[in-house]
Amino acid sequence: MPKEHEGGLQGMGLRIAIVAARFNEHITGRLLQGARTALNEHKVREEDTLVAWVPGSFELPLVAHALAGSGRYDAVVCLGAVIRGETAHFEHISRVASDGIAQASRDTGVPILLGVLTTHTLAQALERSGGQVGNAGYNVTVSAIQMANLLKELKLGRSPA
Repeated sequence: MPKEHEGGLQGMGLRIAIVAARFNEHITGRLLQGARTALNEHKVREEDTLVAWVPGSFELPLVAHALAGSGRYDAVVCLGAVIRGETAHFEHISRVASDGIAQASRDTGVPILLGVLTTHTLAQALERSGGQVGNAGYNVTVSAIQMANLLKELKLGRSPA
C-alpha cells in the first residue's frame, strides 16, 4: 500500500504571514477576521503570525513573494477583493493577482494561497466574507495550514506523530 500524505490541520509551531489588500477593506477586513479565527482555532500562536497591508490586490504578489522568500514563514495567505465594475479593470487585476501569487509560490517553494474574492457584485463579496456562503479568509487559511504541514511531511518523508 503506498504512503499517503495530506497535511494535518495542527497549526502549533507554524509561522503564517497574511497579506491583505486595503482596497475594498470593508470586505478584506472580514476576510482577515476569518483568517484570524482559523489561526486561533488551529493553534497558530499570535507571535508566529504577521499581517502586512498593501494598497490593493495588484500589490499582493510582490509582498507575498518577499515574505515567502524571507525563510521566516511556512505559508503566506493573500486576501483581497476585486468586484466587477463597468470597465475591464476587473479582469486585469484579477489575472495579475492570481498569476502573480501562483508564480511567487512556485519561485519560493512556499505555499502562498489565493484568498482574493473575484465577484460580480458587492453582495456576492459580502456572502463570501462571512455571510451565508462562509468566509473565504477562514477557508484559505485552513488550506495554508494544511499545505505547510504537507510540505513538512514530504520533506521529512513521514507523517507527523
